[in-house]
Amino acid sequence: MHSPPTKSLQPSRSDSTGNWTLARLVTASLLLTVLSLVFAGCDSAAILCFAIAILTMLSLTVRAAGKRGTPLVTSLVTLAACLLVSALLLTNYTLVRDHIRWLFLSGVYKARALAQPVSTNGELKHTEWDVWGFVGSDTTVFLVFDPTNSLAGALRARPPVKARGLPCEVVRVRRLESQWYAVLFYTETYWGQGNCGERGLN
Repeated sequence: MHSPPTKSLQPSRSDSTGNWTLARLVTASLLLTVLSLVFAGCDSAAILCFAIAILTMLSLTVRAAGKRGTPLVTSLVTLAACLLVSALLLTNYTLVRDHIRWLFLSGVYKARALAQPVSTNGELKHTEWDVWGFVGSDTTVFLVFDPTNSLAGALRARPPVKARGLPCEVVRVRRLESQWYAVLFYTETYWGQGNCGERGLN
């Protein structure tokens, strides 16, 4: 008598192809998100990241439709992970954007800040790091070089934040690495202009 055929424990070719398709989809989504965060303006990057997340989740939902067994579980787990990552990015957008941009662009911005002349009134060297908003009501973040890390004391301070070396009160001070800080100014407030003139706070 012939023994009944047994199922192969090896994954089928269609399963392997599906896994590769899933891996390519997730990789493309992550790559496009990182590129948007690094190179697009703050407002544009937020829109792009949202669009990428929606398209990725729609693609995963379509992929899961009609699947059974392991392929269905894999698609649902990936979809859940995508939802979690998207939610974390949404709630921590500027934090993620700052650190992703710093990873790729820190050399360029460090050079710009260090090229600034030494201030005669104790203000720290700085350069524009990020900006968002409409024309005439922009919100600006400055990259600040603080060789003594004096701004570290303002990291947990609630706004308005006052710190030596800054020309006016600011919303937030965030450390990117030792001696380098991203300082968020109030909307329509720009370093060296108007009420935020060159008059370093003591």
